Amino acid sequence: MAGVLAAVAAATLSALIFRVARARATRTCRVVVVGDRDAIESAVSRWPGTASVETVGGCLVVPDPDLGIPPDDVLGVPVVLGPADLVTLARSTRADLVVVVPGPTVTSRALAEVSWHLEDRGPSVAVLGPLDLVAPYRVSPGALGGATLVHVEPSTRSVLTRSLKGALDRASGLVLLTVSAPLLVVLAVVIRLDSRGPAIFRQTRVGRDGREFTMNKLRTMCEDAEQQKAALSDDNEVDGALFKIKRDPRITRVGHFLRRSSLDELPQLINVVKGEMSLIGPRPALPGEVATYNAGARRRLAVKPGITGLWQVSGRSDLPWDEAMRLDLHYADNWRLTDDVLIALRTVKAVASSKGAY
Repeated sequence: MAGVLAAVAAATLSALIFRVARARATRTCRVVVVGDRDAIESAVSRWPGTASVETVGGCLVVPDPDLGIPPDDVLGVPVVLGPADLVTLARSTRADLVVVVPGPTVTSRALAEVSWHLEDRGPSVAVLGPLDLVAPYRVSPGALGGATLVHVEPSTRSVLTRSLKGALDRASGLVLLTVSAPLLVVLAVVIRLDSRGPAIFRQTRVGRDGREFTMNKLRTMCEDAEQQKAALSDDNEVDGALFKIKRDPRITRVGHFLRRSSLDELPQLINVVKGEMSLIGPRPALPGEVATYNAGARRRLAVKPGITGLWQVSGRSDLPWDEAMRLDLHYADNWRLTDDVLIALRTVKAVASSKGAY
């Protein structure tokens, strides 16, 4: 009876978490941005492919210095001048949130005026600033000498939390590896029958704190794929340090299926059991990619690389390099075990859709 009750409780909790994650992922927040022209353009270009955010309007606090009068729109988004017109714009666009971006023209006084005009008559007001990469749970309000402050908690995790994540990774990895072992054997045979070369592809990757390790994957390319890479450098379709081609001629027939289904990642469970990787974390980078990192980008090496992570569930190879890096840095600074559960649930949807997998 105790076992049955535990199973029912676990199933109920899983269903609840899935429903919450799905609701968060599908609800779209309609946003009006208050700031200068650059702030509005940045918001429009940043969130075009994000299902949870839609920029529906903008408000210039002062006239555009280049035009003298406010433009009718910026990148297709309607723009008005001043807090008074902001109320009308927010209502006509059915905005859920007004996001104020501080700058030379958007002072604390301007922010106060925006809140006064929208008080009891419009959407709520929020401020987008330098805390963009800091998770909300690390932020708390405060005051000093009559000034309002925002305190930021450190991103370091306790030894206990890291140990718990490592133990959960190894235990879950061992279970998943045991369950998937028969499938791995079948796939290995199919790969060997389809093309010449070993079934398992091993490659040096960079892990936590810059330590190198040998990562395992099911081979999806021809045997001499690495030798052909230099000749295909001009065909690279991804910016930054990544190398990706949607119709890569080196990929085998079976390899296309393995990549679309993400089954080629299964042998990385061996790396998880060995403690070299985590189930959830940034993508394991190549030494050549890490060599191009600046000091900020190296922050992603503060945690173990994972089989899946934020960038994998947010578009994978379809994401620009800068956006993928931003997501990895956000995870490295703000990860929590509860967030890992949500990412794992979103991974199921990402794998099923195969979007960005090539």
